[in-house]
Formats: sequence, C-alpha cells, structure tokens
Amino acid sequence: MSRLNSSPLNIVAVAAAALALSACGSLAPKNERPAAPVAQAWSATPATVKGSGPAAAELPWQNFYGSDARLRELIKLALENNRDLRVALLNVEQARALAGVADSNRWPTVGVGVQGSRAPDSKGNNVNSYQAGLQITAYELDLWGRVKNLSDAAAARYLATAEGSRAAQISLVAGVASAYLAWVADGELLKLSQETVATRGESLRLMRLKFDGGAASALEYSSEQSAHSSALASLAQAKRNLAQDENALALLLGQPLPANLPAGLSLAAQSLADVPAGLPSEVLVARPDVRQAEAQLMAANANIGAARAAFFPSILLTTNYGTASSALSELFKNSVWTITGQALMPIFDAGRNQANLDSAKAAQGIAVAQYEKAVQTAFREVADGLAGRATYGEQLQAQSAQAKAEAERLRLVNLRYANGASNSLEWLDAQRASFASEQALVQVRLATLLNGVNLYKALGGGVATPAADKS
Repeated sequence: MSRLNSSPLNIVAVAAAALALSACGSLAPKNERPAAPVAQAWSATPATVKGSGPAAAELPWQNFYGSDARLRELIKLALENNRDLRVALLNVEQARALAGVADSNRWPTVGVGVQGSRAPDSKGNNVNSYQAGLQITAYELDLWGRVKNLSDAAAARYLATAEGSRAAQISLVAGVASAYLAWVADGELLKLSQETVATRGESLRLMRLKFDGGAASALEYSSEQSAHSSALASLAQAKRNLAQDENALALLLGQPLPANLPAGLSLAAQSLADVPAGLPSEVLVARPDVRQAEAQLMAANANIGAARAAFFPSILLTTNYGTASSALSELFKNSVWTITGQALMPIFDAGRNQANLDSAKAAQGIAVAQYEKAVQTAFREVADGLAGRATYGEQLQAQSAQAKAEAERLRLVNLRYANGASNSLEWLDAQRASFASEQALVQVRLATLLNGVNLYKALGGGVATPAADKS
C-alpha cells in the first residue's frame, strides 16, 4: 500500500491499467452451433414445400389470418390481455435487468464520501482527522475472464428469455386461431344437430301416429325412437363443445368474449395465406424456440469459462483519491491517494472448484441435447404440416363429394318413401348416413384449417411486425 500526494492523473493511470489487465481472453469453449440431427430436406413433394407467398417468419399474423375480421380482433385482444404472455414479457424485463447487473460487475464501482474522526494521540491530546474523496472498493482484475463470462452468460440468458417470449406469442396466436376455428366448427355442428333433431322429431311424431293406427310395426317405431335419441345426444354434445370452446377462448383472451365482435366467416369461407416451407436450415433460423435453445447453450459455455477461471488467482484492487487534513478548514488543500492490491490463489477447497466445473460441463451437455431436441421437434412439426397440406385437400374434396352424394341419396329415398317404394328402415339409414357425412365434412374442414395454422406456427410465423401494427 502506498499513500502519496499526487494529481488526479495518477488515479486515472491506475484505473486505465486495471481495465487493460482485465481485457483478456476467455476460458470458455468456443460457441459453435451443433450439427442439426435431421435430414437436409423435407420428404414432402416440391409443390407442397414451395408455397406461393412470403416466408412464414416474415408474414405477420394480421396478413395470414386476413380473411376473418373476428379472428383478427380476438388475436389482438389475446396479445393485449393474456396473462401467460404478460408473464413471458415480464420475464424478459427481469432477464434484461439481471444481465445489466452482471455486466456492471465488469466495471469499477466508484463512490464518494466524507469522513471525520476525533481521537487522542499517544500524549493524550485530541487529534482531528478529516477525509473526502472518491473510492474504488474490491474491484476484481478479470485476468482470466471470470467476470466477463458471468456477464456473457447473463446476456445469453436474456437473449434466450427474449426468444422465449417470441415463442410464447407465436403459440398464443396459434392457440387463439385453433380455438376460434373449433368454436366455429362446433357452432356449425350445433346447427346441424338442431336441424336433425327437428327433422327426426317430426318423423317420430308421424311414426307414432302410424304405429298407433297399426300401419307401422314396433320395429319401425323403435328404430325411429333410436334415431331421434341419437340426434338428441349429438345435440347435447354439440352444446357442451360450444360452451367449452367459449371458455377456452375466454382464457386465452384473458377476458370474457366481447359482445361487439365483428362478423365472422363460416369454415367453408375461411382462407389462410399460403406460405413456403423453404429449407430446414431456414426454418431453424426463424424458429424462436430453437434460437432460445441455442442461447441457453451459449450461456452454458460461458459458465464453463467462469468455472475454469476459478482455478486461477483472483486479484482485487481497492483505491481511493481525495483530500485529508487535521483541520476542517484545510480539508481540500492536500490531495492523497491510496492503492491496495490483494491476490488470492486457491490451494485447497475440498474439491469445490472441480465440482463446479463438472457441473458446468454437465449443464453444457444438457444444453446441447436440448438444442438438438428443439431442432428435431421443429423438423417433425414442419414435416407433419407439409404432409397434411399434401393430403387434406384431397380428403376434403372426397368428403365433400360423399356429403353431396348422401344428400342426394336422402332426397331420392324421401321420394320413394313418400310413394311407398321404400320402407322406414331404408329412410332412417339414409338420414343417418347423410347426417354423419355432413358432420365428417365439418370435421375435415376444421382439420384442414388447423393444419394450416400449425404449419404457420411450425415455420416460425405469428409475430407482428411494426409495419403490420401500423396498418
């Protein structure tokens, strides 16, 4: 320790030298993206992969769901009020603040203060002492990059949290769209069930009159009762599904469904933008969950560097610059400065540093596995969406043709039954087949739309861009 009268340039020189010593290399492993353990191309046909619009990650949800004003309004409300998304955004703010705290440790903490004391000397005379000035306390010279690596790890965790919030928004947008489309589908199924119950109720009434008059058998009457009861059961299920869909939407929105929503579209009128799949490597860049896993891997690498640095000596520096005097009136006439350095080399720690290093390496291995799993999950979700896009069109076309054929069959059987050429059992069978085909058509339409929603999500779409927000 030294204590001399000097100018402020001495302290500036000392601080500059300390920072220069701190600017050294890192002991952390080099950040390298692991090889993606997936195929280099999709197995779907080129036409299915190509698409006709911009990439999903570049297409805001306002444009992808542009055909239905009610759906766009619901998504907007969910982004404003959903509690899970709110927590995700607050987690980002917390991670940003923690990253700032970690980064601040790389710089000296400078304080200013004034101190006065009065104590007897060896002769019994009271001696006054006054000090005022700037002080740097226990600043670590980061020769081995320990503090820097801790700061880098916190910054990477912040990046991971930010990507996690983007993933949460994408999931929320897809969740609202899926819940809304299911709500529309169940509304159509409810209407279909109500019409079927009314038709079969009238048929049961007429069959009862025939049975009472001896013109119909007990078998025919029982069959009509069964068909009517089946329709009632479908109606009850449709009501329950519709109510549960509304509850699911309310939870996603973070509020009850507004009464003044814009008019919506039927399933048949819904249309989603066509997005290309691109190459698997392009999808990995766009997916926020994959980028989140990569940021977590970067944080794990930085933690290894900090753990390795703990094996080397740590050097702490304390310095101050100010004035001192035995008389308060002369406090600011004499300048003094002090530098204290301390070096500590670990010799025995009962294996603590080695255990911390082993733990950091294990965490890095976990981060690699989690990154690879995120890549594989992303690949599988996109591949499933492309497989659906390749086949749902054909299935919907075939199901629509079947529904039309069953409707025509029912019309012809009605004519025959009215003229006595068909019995009631044949008529009931035509009714059941037509009702089932109409239900299946609604379900296939819903599945086709949901596949489009999930493919858009899997390709990293669902985040609003500033340009879209202004439009």
